[in-house]
Amino acid sequence: MKSFASLFLPLVIALGALQGGESPVLEIKNKSSFQMERNGRNPFWPIGFKPAAQLSNRSANHAGPDVPLTAFLLTSITLDLGTHFAIINGKTMQEGQQFSLQSGSQNYQIKLKSIEDGRVILACRDQEIIVPLRRK
Repeated sequence: MKSFASLFLPLVIALGALQGGESPVLEIKNKSSFQMERNGRNPFWPIGFKPAAQLSNRSANHAGPDVPLTAFLLTSITLDLGTHFAIINGKTMQEGQQFSLQSGSQNYQIKLKSIEDGRVILACRDQEIIVPLRRK
């Protein structure tokens, strides 16, 4: 039975091709499109995701230049029951962990203050840096 079916299907296809019949032309009736309002939220962003990184200063008088936000690349966040992990600049980090960052000629000591859904909060000197999760 299998050999009959395996021979019959190619035979039907070959006969259809020999008849020279044109295949029907398919026309698209409705194309889908997406128009986002100017201040609307993109429906494809995760809940809590902020598209623009925010930089807030606790104190206007802090020593040294600000850490550039472009120096951080947050690519992944894991929120487990006990511990939270984030991948910042390709390195896995935990809440409370301190690390060094060199940007240009400046060397900064950064502390990972907290890991939240869609962002991390870093502390450097008297400055708090909110880094959003960046999706590719």
